[in-house]
Amino acid sequence: MCGLNGIFAFNSAAPNPSEAELVATRDHMAARGPDGFGAWRSAEGRCALGHRRLAIIDLDERALQPMLSDDGQTAIVFNGEIYNYADLRAELEGQGQRFRTTSDTETLLHLYRRDGAAMVERLRGMFAFAIWDGAKQGLFLARDPYGIKPLYYANDGWTFRFASQVKALMAGGAISDAPEPAGAVGFMLYGSVPEPFTLYREVRAVPAGCTQWVDAAGPREPMPFVSLSGILAAPTARDTRDLDAQVRSAVLDSVRRHMIADVEVGVFLSAGIDSGALLGLMRDAGQTRVRAITLGFDEFIGTPEDEAPLAAEVANLYGAEHIVRRVARREFEDDLPAILAAMDQPSIDGVNTWFVAKAAKEAGLKVALSGLGGDELLAGYPSFADIPRWVNWLKIPAAAPGLGVAARGLITAFAPGMVGRSPKAAGMLEYGGDYAGAYLLRRGVFLPFELKRLLSRAFVREGMRRLAPLHRLNASLTPRPSSPLARVSALESANYMRNQLLRDADWAGMAHSLEIRTPLVDIALLRALAPLTASFGHGAGKRALARAPSTPLPAHIAERAKTGFVVPTNAWVAQAAGVTKGQTSRGWAREVYARQIQPLPPRAA
Repeated sequence: MCGLNGIFAFNSAAPNPSEAELVATRDHMAARGPDGFGAWRSAEGRCALGHRRLAIIDLDERALQPMLSDDGQTAIVFNGEIYNYADLRAELEGQGQRFRTTSDTETLLHLYRRDGAAMVERLRGMFAFAIWDGAKQGLFLARDPYGIKPLYYANDGWTFRFASQVKALMAGGAISDAPEPAGAVGFMLYGSVPEPFTLYREVRAVPAGCTQWVDAAGPREPMPFVSLSGILAAPTARDTRDLDAQVRSAVLDSVRRHMIADVEVGVFLSAGIDSGALLGLMRDAGQTRVRAITLGFDEFIGTPEDEAPLAAEVANLYGAEHIVRRVARREFEDDLPAILAAMDQPSIDGVNTWFVAKAAKEAGLKVALSGLGGDELLAGYPSFADIPRWVNWLKIPAAAPGLGVAARGLITAFAPGMVGRSPKAAGMLEYGGDYAGAYLLRRGVFLPFELKRLLSRAFVREGMRRLAPLHRLNASLTPRPSSPLARVSALESANYMRNQLLRDADWAGMAHSLEIRTPLVDIALLRALAPLTASFGHGAGKRALARAPSTPLPAHIAERAKTGFVVPTNAWVAQAAGVTKGQTSRGWAREVYARQIQPLPPRAA
């Protein structure tokens, strides 16, 4: 897990990359890579690469990056982990390739030399990397299927710049800070900035599951190599009598892969099924010592929200060393400036991950497993029941052109208070009749018709035009997944999980130099379980996960209502933002917007 960056002056009239800019961008990401750093420039001087390293696999300095091929023609900077790199290395060695390190980075370098862009189809892991191809005088970029690892770029028509963080790119000082209306509007809709947009018009994300090529002609359009919805469109399995066995086999394999490291691997432990099952499967996979980190809060002691007692029970069940880290409101207030500074793009979430990552670092860990992704994979959210039900109820009346907007207009005219108190109810007929609209209704912090009260009409109009939220949500369903649950899984995975949960895990973990691994967010696991998705409803998927360890989770934990990592920021944020507890997500969105978006100053000419 690292930070990477680079500058490619692809236009012949562009000046060679600035060393000062390269270093400023790289060292803005120092927390991502405290164990080493490097810089490299191509022979003709047109491409420069930078890297900050968090050493996880092959701790020796020989594995520092940028890493070059033996002939110096190919150079790579890489952020992430390749969990099947040992298999790929053995294959390459069998074909005569010689290795200087035991790192997964070198495996990528050899694999590119052999397979070119097709290499990404062989990879299992979380990754973002850039490879300079001296023979072709071009730059090859790639990002993992789920988008676990970030990769951003800016192209001014002369020079192509890229980095692991938006703020790092801006720290280089060469990119315009002109605002992106789609990014700001998207944040107010969802509570996170939807890809590929950022807060800045010139900065974009390389799409998840895509490669991109840049040469003297400039950057090509990103090329997808995998589709989550395409995998979820797999035919539904007819025989699911061995559901538990299939879930156990697939998840145990993923956990085993995600434990590959030359440093200790810990786990985030809540009182929920996902993290508890991961802990049990870590033991099944042969890890003899496991340290489990749980957050505790004085405000929750003696209440159902206090996860520490049940987490302690799970830790004891699997023989883990349990570390409970208590967080008080004062610490949240003290850390809030640092949280907002580390937050690479605005988010209404991530505070929980910040503190559990902080606790893991205090314990001396560099890697921790997280149960993130279990709900998206195994139909654990209420949205898996709500969205198909809404679509079934409303698809016929919603098909009438303009009826939903007219209904909302009538409500506004005759019961204006209802729109303010319950905007989602007012928008039900307008949005609830198809999967994309119902998802926006379910996940939206604010709905489109509310934005004109928050932002200028012209800004909202331009942002909505560029964002096209329903069109982008429908793209998450192309090709169309095979069942209602699979459709919701595709929507949750490609939107909420990618744009908020995974991004929050990245910035909050990296702020503490901690690699957060997500065994339940794994492309091979998705391929194995996608045919079973239709069978995961009514809690069946999560129950199968609870039974996956050889010693299953106790029934009182497996059947417990979902809470996840609960943090009492509802009350803290409500007071900070001046809103009532029931409106906290909206108040927190306004607070983050005011602190991170509205104050963006124009750069002096």
